[in-house]
Amino acid sequence: MPEELISSKELFNGRVVRLRRVTVKKPSGEFSEREIVQHNDCIAVVPIDQDNNVLLVKQFRTPAGKDLLEIPAGSIETGENPEDCVRRELQEEIGYLPGTIIKLGGIYAAPGYCTEYLHLYLARDLKESRLVAEDTDEIEVVRVPLEQIPDLIKTGRICDGKSVSGLLRVITENPG
Repeated sequence: MPEELISSKELFNGRVVRLRRVTVKKPSGEFSEREIVQHNDCIAVVPIDQDNNVLLVKQFRTPAGKDLLEIPAGSIETGENPEDCVRRELQEEIGYLPGTIIKLGGIYAAPGYCTEYLHLYLARDLKESRLVAEDTDEIEVVRVPLEQIPDLIKTGRICDGKSVSGLLRVITENPG
């Protein structure tokens, strides 16, 4: 039996996220407060070139305080479908348009406090096609042979949830 929403109050409405505090009634009858970060759904893509290299992006992440090596990802714009977002994000972040897109499933980023759902994809048959976008100047594209990915995950060089999840799905499920 799910929790019953009793009340909701918006605390913050920003450019990327909204924060609200809700009161819920739990199945036990007890009341509890939750703080919920509302964020658009996103896509995350494992792009693999014709030489079986994964095209990762290296960029500084202020909340982590360091450079991270990640799979390309981005927010789905209002009215945009996830596969169109895959095409746009790959063109903006790595300069390629995918010929083949394969759905890998999805994950919740942090379901204890955030609404963001990440649609995971594999992209193959990459063709050069750059779209210029804001906030991509500091992104460095790093090609890594697919067989080296498990070691990068084990050593913590790849350490964000979306990247680990997407890459492990490709490695263990061998789609496409």
